[in-house]
Amino acid sequence: MQPDIRYARNGDVAIAYQVVGEAERDLILVPDYISNLVYYWESPYWRDFYERLTRSFRLILFDKRGTGLSDRGGAGWAALETRMEDMRTVLDAVGSERPVVFGAQEGGQMAALYAATYPEKTEALVLFQFAAYDTHGGSESPYWQRAREELHEWGTQEFTDSLIAETSPTLLRSEADRVWLANALRVGASPEIGLALNMAFADSDLREVLPSIRVPTLLLSRGALARSGSEDAVARIEGARLVQLVGSDYAELFLSPEIVDEVEAFVATLGAAVEPESVLATILFTDLVGSTAKAAELGDRRWRELLAQHHALVRRELARYRGNELDTAGDGFFARFDGPARAIRCACAIRDAIGELGLEVRAGVHTGECELLDGKVAGIAVSIGARVSAQAGPGDVLVSQTVRDLVAGSGLAFDDRGAAELKGVPGEWRLYAVAGA
Repeated sequence: MQPDIRYARNGDVAIAYQVVGEAERDLILVPDYISNLVYYWESPYWRDFYERLTRSFRLILFDKRGTGLSDRGGAGWAALETRMEDMRTVLDAVGSERPVVFGAQEGGQMAALYAATYPEKTEALVLFQFAAYDTHGGSESPYWQRAREELHEWGTQEFTDSLIAETSPTLLRSEADRVWLANALRVGASPEIGLALNMAFADSDLREVLPSIRVPTLLLSRGALARSGSEDAVARIEGARLVQLVGSDYAELFLSPEIVDEVEAFVATLGAAVEPESVLATILFTDLVGSTAKAAELGDRRWRELLAQHHALVRRELARYRGNELDTAGDGFFARFDGPARAIRCACAIRDAIGELGLEVRAGVHTGECELLDGKVAGIAVSIGARVSAQAGPGDVLVSQTVRDLVAGSGLAFDDRGAAELKGVPGEWRLYAVAGA
């Protein structure tokens, strides 16, 4: 019997999910590019894999936005940040406060970002065939330019056979498996969604995020295609453990029956929960341009009135985009977000609103690991955010490369401002100005 389908709503978008089993410990499975909560249960491979996980876990399954039974949503649906919020909505709906987060292949990026952003809500992280970034050079590389044409044939048997030959040749020997996987692509996503998910993956880069992961982490790797990505990740995540699985196929979790045993053994070693001392956060700094001259022009009373209007508008936009105001110094604001795309859109909204007052603002956005101190954040990431803001010109919303690499698929566009030296921060930092939001 197939488990019931339910829906959790993130705004206007419905995300399909299932809960299977009654174990005390929760595990949420973040699928690869696609899934379908009905069709996958009809596969003896996936059914067996799911049922084996329920030996030790209350299993939480969901179809990512735009895939399977879930809504597509509007602009920016493919961004990691948006899909991470969908997953959090599902966890809230089922009352899961601190699950084991298990991400497979492309889904591993979302799982890793969640664990870094919400360590207090993550018991442990498991990553199968993980890659923090695309080694081909992004969506504009020759590799992905060729792949775009092939992805237009998403769901055809010819495309599926080519994909299986490259990633899971074991399944190519069975006619039933070939047909099942072609149908899995068809019911998992449309060609448009398949292309968008691949392009978002190609432009995402989590290498700077991985050192921020402070929860127990297990990486599972199988075959030569995944080895370099897993080895790179285990070197970046403190205390992470890497297990090489038997076999050479790149895709499909169910081709390694021992995975469930490895996850169970890993989870059995976990100790008591530790309150996190740091968290991945996005920092926004805003600052009025030419405020001293404007104050001298208007006089003290009129300037105070204008500044009060400025403060009210900034706080309105922070509330709208779920930013947390941390400090206000004169005519500048310091705020924290749990997602970079929202921070960027908030900064753009502040700039536009302040412009109606006849004022100009500059803003800087950076994402990095921050220390938690009495409900506030501190550390080098905060200093970098302040320095990025200082590099911005009038009307600029300037972001670090880390931010740009995390918002692929969001619909945001950037102009490359080149490399800059940030005062007091080692090395050169590539900066980008938001060109469209």
